Amino acid sequence: MTMTVEASLGLEVFSRVPFRVYAGESKLATPIRWVHPTEVPDIADFLTGGEMLLTAGLGIGKTDEEQRKYIDRIADAGAAVLIIELSGRAFDQMPPALIDEARARNLPLVGLDGEVPFVEVSAQVHESLVDQRVLDLTAYERLNDTFMHLLLEGRDHVPFTDALSREVGHPVVLEDATRQVISYSGATGPADDLLSEWERHSRIDHDAAHSVGDNANEAVGCTRRAVILRGERWGWVHVLHGGGPLAGIEAYALDRATAGIAIALLGARESGAKAAQRQNALVSRLLLGDISGEMFVNRALRMGCDLRERALLVVFVCKDSTGTASEEVIEELCRALHIPAVVADVGDHLLAILGLPRTSAEQNVIGRLKALDLSAGLSRPVSPDQLSTAIDQARSAASVAAAHPDTAVHRFDDLGVLRLLASLAQGPELARYIEDELGPLLKHDAKASNPLLPTLRTYLTCDGNKSQAAAQLFVQRRTLYYRLDRITKLLGRSLDDPDSRQALVFAVRGHDLLLRRKSDLLQ
Repeated sequence: MTMTVEASLGLEVFSRVPFRVYAGESKLATPIRWVHPTEVPDIADFLTGGEMLLTAGLGIGKTDEEQRKYIDRIADAGAAVLIIELSGRAFDQMPPALIDEARARNLPLVGLDGEVPFVEVSAQVHESLVDQRVLDLTAYERLNDTFMHLLLEGRDHVPFTDALSREVGHPVVLEDATRQVISYSGATGPADDLLSEWERHSRIDHDAAHSVGDNANEAVGCTRRAVILRGERWGWVHVLHGGGPLAGIEAYALDRATAGIAIALLGARESGAKAAQRQNALVSRLLLGDISGEMFVNRALRMGCDLRERALLVVFVCKDSTGTASEEVIEELCRALHIPAVVADVGDHLLAILGLPRTSAEQNVIGRLKALDLSAGLSRPVSPDQLSTAIDQARSAASVAAAHPDTAVHRFDDLGVLRLLASLAQGPELARYIEDELGPLLKHDAKASNPLLPTLRTYLTCDGNKSQAAAQLFVQRRTLYYRLDRITKLLGRSLDDPDSRQALVFAVRGHDLLLRRKSDLLQ
């Protein structure tokens, strides 16, 4: 906190006599750098700015022209305030010319209705200035220690925005060069609302306010600093103070935090890894039931992912040996669709929780996943309080997708009876059903060099069309007939019967589902 004109007028010495502010009320927050008692007319020649001038008025002049000129000169020199003793030595009341000119120049003009020892005014103001300087130096040292400690710990950008928010007492937002929010600390209701229209604030409001010049930050209620990496602007740090510009220790804290973020971001790979760890930890807490869906949304907001007021879609993406399915790929998919998402690695799957802006966006997600040739399961779009249910839905859909012989994207609502298989796979019922339906065939395949289950699976997929099945298996129809005859004898039922084929479809798909689950457990 700096010593301002307003703060100095609250000192004990000014309580001894009545005083009145005649002009410059809007400038009472002007900082005071020093105190000068003076009675010489050319005092402006010796000022460097920020001075409190104390005078009995002997050097101001008697004519209106002299008084106006006096005000103009000290205002041009940067004086913070002019305090005149109205004790009768020069004036017993404030001259109108001084008031008019001080108002025109917006210079604080104060009249004392009596005498005060100027030496005591100087002593009290200077003592306060020294005390404040000591406090500022202590605060600067503490800030340096805080941000240096974060650097030495190798922390990423989020702890820096958290620390900055605590220091200035206002929300802090870090955005990248594309104006996407990367982190958000010190959340408040008004700041939450602003984040809902962040691009307007960042792109339009700041640009419009730039024409205001020095008052740009006040115009938008936000002070920002550019984060510079390798000579180029990487993004901005915003402090949403909602009032006048940051000054003193708060401005210093913003500068130090911005510099610290730039250094932390230089290790881009490590920073990205830590961001992924943070998302993984958040998703893990949700999966463990440690936090509710609403808490998940609030904590995602701190990481720059705004899922509020959106339908949440859970996507389980099956990993593959080629590495096509990765967190980076899914994150890029979401960025391309302008959909906020939290993406985490949960072992055999990648789990993404997306915030859909509209219903049609779900089809866009499905289209992108198919274009990338990924297997995935999607939940129904839900509200935050249904997030746990949606995770189960997406997991069931992904289980069916993984067990399907072809790469596919499955919606939970499109699974039909396969939803029942995914549910039964949690217990022993499905395994018993498979054994009842396919037991002899599986026993044969366990010791045979040419298993018959692939032939049965293809035949059922073709819905009993033997020509189509032979073509897909790349065998002659005579070979297919021979295999189907062996399968019929092993199972003791006709494959031409529609009911038998339907029962075997469920059994084969259930078998594939259990094999996939077993494979996942062994990984």
